[in-house]
Amino acid sequence: MILGAPLAGARVRLGEPLPAHPWVSAGREVVVVYTHDCGDLGDLWTALLGSGLPVRAVNAEGTATPAPGGLKAWQGEDATRFSRALRVGTYPAVLLVQDGRVLNAWEGTFAGRLE
Repeated sequence: MILGAPLAGARVRLGEPLPAHPWVSAGREVVVVYTHDCGDLGDLWTALLGSGLPVRAVNAEGTATPAPGGLKAWQGEDATRFSRALRVGTYPAVLLVQDGRVLNAWEGTFAGRLE
């Protein structure tokens, strides 16, 4: 087992509240949890920024990687703890959040539609 690796079979659970985070929650928002080794996320960011919803960027696992479009990514140990508390199994993870609870989640793939 690799130190710090997510648990095998880890999955974000729908309906669960978000762990502690530094932003003021909106009624409905999108949270993107990503790492430096996710590759080109250009299409993902374009789709999410065009959604009209507030987008929260969480840069986990210790290597600083900027978010596009003027988003300030939450980084550092607290961001990684947030990701692990959610049980993110694959990066990037896109969470549709309603009133602080996970409404839907995509891990590793995102087709560009928030349904």
